Amino acid sequence: MSFSNDVRGEICSSVNDKDRRFACLYGMLLFCRTLTKEHVCFQSESRTSADLFCSLFTAVFKTKPQSRDHIRKNGTVLHICEVGGDNAAEVFRKYRLRENVREIDSEIIATNSLGVFTAGVFLACGSVNDPSKEYHLEFSCPEEGLAMQLATLLGDIGVTAKTVMRRGQYIVYIKGSESIEDTLTFIGATQCTLELMNMKIYKDIRNKANRIANCDAANIDKVVKAAMKQIEDIKLIDHAVGLETLSDELREVAQLRLDNIDMSLQEIGESLSEPISRSGVNHRFKKLAKMADEIRCGGRKHES
Repeated sequence: MSFSNDVRGEICSSVNDKDRRFACLYGMLLFCRTLTKEHVCFQSESRTSADLFCSLFTAVFKTKPQSRDHIRKNGTVLHICEVGGDNAAEVFRKYRLRENVREIDSEIIATNSLGVFTAGVFLACGSVNDPSKEYHLEFSCPEEGLAMQLATLLGDIGVTAKTVMRRGQYIVYIKGSESIEDTLTFIGATQCTLELMNMKIYKDIRNKANRIANCDAANIDKVVKAAMKQIEDIKLIDHAVGLETLSDELREVAQLRLDNIDMSLQEIGESLSEPISRSGVNHRFKKLAKMADEIRCGGRKHES
């Protein structure tokens, strides 16, 4: 299963109320292949996206689109959902669309639904590379104006997105792990964001560890995995409750680990404002690990 499909699956599980369904479907419709008053056609190589489109359309318009599969010459399957006639006209009325004009109307989306609208755009025309290979996320937009509006929308949340023409398609693309992390979080794929962050940490630590001369490979892996787990726990705590909620001693050791991913426990202990032993540092990391495990289990209690 691809990383893009992981993102789609997580998005689909979060579209669970009336406003979110309306906003997500708007994104899917606006960026779908065909959008006229006579014919609306959504198509995707992703069964997950196609099934969600049919489900959302049925929920919003009380009628089910026709669906079919088309097998291309190269063997890939295209999942197609379409409506016509009065149903297509109703789409234009409900979403205040204009014939031959595709543009994002932010007035019909509540402020807290912009993320799920963008999630719908991703389901319609987005993809993201496997982070173990490359940091790259893109949207293949049907029109230039939509591409420019989407790039502006992403810019409003602090994401630098660029546009390019490729094989007749207007592409909005994002490079850089942090911008992709912000985008995935914005569209509701937080678990995939954590997965990307973990992969980045792993690659970073491996790159640093591999520069250490005369170090046994098994020891490198042990150090890498331990530091990775510590950083994963710290980032989870920061995301859930904020590092500022920690006691001074835990916050200091957490920040040192985040800033110095290749430091040994002894080096961290020596760098503290009040130096402590290696075992003392290890004890603090065990406290942080316990807090992270409680958060994963849905608990709110933690030591500080």
